[in-house]
Amino acid sequence: MKNIAPVIILSRTDNIGDVVLTLPLASVIRKKIPGAKIYLLAAGYIRPLADSCEHLHGFIDWNNLRSLDKDEQTTFIRSIKADAILHIYPNAEIARLARRAQIPLRIGTSHRLLHWLYCNRLVSFTRKNSNLHEAQLNFKLAAPLGIDAIPSLDELKTEYGLSRIPPLHDKNLIDAGRFNLILHPKSRGSAREWDWKQWNILADILPADEFKLFVTGTEAEGKDIRKNLLAVHPQITDLTGKLDFSQLIAFISHADGLIAASTGPLHIAAALGKKAIGLFPPIKPMHPGRWAPLGPDASYLVLDKICSDCRGETYCTCINSITPQQVKKLLPKK
Repeated sequence: MKNIAPVIILSRTDNIGDVVLTLPLASVIRKKIPGAKIYLLAAGYIRPLADSCEHLHGFIDWNNLRSLDKDEQTTFIRSIKADAILHIYPNAEIARLARRAQIPLRIGTSHRLLHWLYCNRLVSFTRKNSNLHEAQLNFKLAAPLGIDAIPSLDELKTEYGLSRIPPLHDKNLIDAGRFNLILHPKSRGSAREWDWKQWNILADILPADEFKLFVTGTEAEGKDIRKNLLAVHPQITDLTGKLDFSQLIAFISHADGLIAASTGPLHIAAALGKKAIGLFPPIKPMHPGRWAPLGPDASYLVLDKICSDCRGETYCTCINSITPQQVKKLLPKK
């Protein structure tokens, strides 16, 4: 990277899974640009994930930053002395702020009008129609830094750097004699979800002497989970609403596996090297070609067809064509 000091901001203010899949970019930048200091600008609740990543020099809490007036925002960003910002997730407020703060290199995609207004380096690509995985697409914006090659998915599987995991408060939850498996049925509306019937069948066919089952989710999701899953399977340990984000990361790191749709916890489990099994519909851009979990022991299930029949529907026939027996086959046998 020429004519620029190695202080770089990665701006990604969307969801957990999106941020997880951005962490390998930080790793590769540090390898290609020795001494680079990388800041993640993200929503405040992401901080425990950023704190867990050895590739990040610091975290910028967008919720706190946006609460300041414009002069205070500008002063803060200038104090970081950033030389480049990559607008990985388009955000007009952040793009304007980066220009006000006079960050020398401001990189965005050419397909966003706001980037024409506030960025000085534009990269021509679209995520929606690309055949690349989300983790690979992030590298498109690194080209102005001199990073032209897009790593293979195999290369990215171990590049997350989640080596600073917080301690788990209650280690007694983990059963050393069984496979500790997390079921994460809900997605807060961000993905197509498996039907409750399928989750219940899966719980039925997993031997209790081999698997200790947990269910995770928010407190709001817990009401639905208790009604539709735990009422039938009270042996499942209910962790809904009981773990903050820091403890969720810690718990996943101590568990053995996780099953979910395309959600943040799925990508965290994959990044931590757990048996991560994703359930996907064959609908672009929600399909696993774009969002599959990446990790040394990650896999996914999807119906082998090209389909858009359920695009405007809540119930997805294709994802519910995935059987509990298929999921079980991916789990270790005693």
